[in-house]
Amino acid sequence: MGNVVEGTLTEPVSPSIKPLADGKGEGKKEGKKSVGREVFEWAVSIIVAVALAMTIRAFIFEPIRVDGESMIHTLENNEYTFTTKFDYLLGNLSRFDVVICKFPGRTERFVKRLVGLPGDTVQIMDGYLWVNGERYEEEYLTNRPGYAGAWTLGEDEYFVLGDNRPNSNDSHIIGPLTREMIIGHVRCVIWPLNKIRIVE
Repeated sequence: MGNVVEGTLTEPVSPSIKPLADGKGEGKKEGKKSVGREVFEWAVSIIVAVALAMTIRAFIFEPIRVDGESMIHTLENNEYTFTTKFDYLLGNLSRFDVVICKFPGRTERFVKRLVGLPGDTVQIMDGYLWVNGERYEEEYLTNRPGYAGAWTLGEDEYFVLGDNRPNSNDSHIIGPLTREMIIGHVRCVIWPLNKIRIVE
């Protein structure tokens, strides 16, 4: 219990009475916003929303539509993917990630599989992928390549291939990519609804 403070009693004071606003005077004027101020507030809200959306798209995640058949059957034409970006800004690339990337001299973005990291020796032989002398089965492939070749990657070079190897414009044609050309990590398919799945 708190302390009780005793004091002297005084006569009650009658409250002062103020007339209510009738809705036609200044009370109404103060409640109304000017048209200019309302337009300004809407404009600020739109600008903030657009800036936030652009920031999310540039640095956090982005829905991206697949165009073409170079990743069949991992990804199909016209499917929409959920692609993260923040993890790659931190440098966390892993072999066999499905990635969104740019090619030298091209403005389009491409979806491929990252198979070679800096310092690797990548080889295609007898339809199989070899990295540093180890052969990978790649169960996700349905079409194995008919071409062959070997590439040794430098300190800022990455090798990407499509999962539809005979029908893919990728590093076996254009050569290795640099780190800044790899911009996103495909995590899952989000559309159509009947094909939602994790991408591995």
